Amino acid sequence: MTPAIDQLKKARVEHRVLSYEHDPKSPSYGLEAAEKLGLAPERVFKTLLAATEKNELLVAVVPVAGSLDLKALAQAAGVKKVDMADPAAAQRATGYLVGGISPLGQKKRLRTFIDESARQQPSIHVSAGRRGLEVELSAEALAQQTQATFAPIGRG
Repeated sequence: MTPAIDQLKKARVEHRVLSYEHDPKSPSYGLEAAEKLGLAPERVFKTLLAATEKNELLVAVVPVAGSLDLKALAQAAGVKKVDMADPAAAQRATGYLVGGISPLGQKKRLRTFIDESARQQPSIHVSAGRRGLEVELSAEALAQQTQATFAPIGRG
């Protein structure tokens, strides 16, 4: 399995693992997951990494149907400015490949923010740590496992 799934099993968090055949040509990993698994896009969340002006990496979990509001993330994190993180830095810090970065089981504990829309869903789906692998769990369980803060960081 993956470090994300191992973390959930070890903590005895209720979850469900779903897999699908990943198409390397797919333009959007998150929307591909929603489509192939027959899930509503507002219940599938992507894990993005941003860097502050002081090079602190932040994890942002937002619905795949929308985008990350960088200004809102900066405000939630109490920093002046954030930009999308360098993919190589994101991979080094998390231990996962881009397109399969999970908010769970990362190599380094990074400050994590989940879009508040996740709370309105009975459960959400996030990457389980590999392209083609998703995990379903409650937003509250995800927040607890990642020590995340809910904030209005998503757009659209």
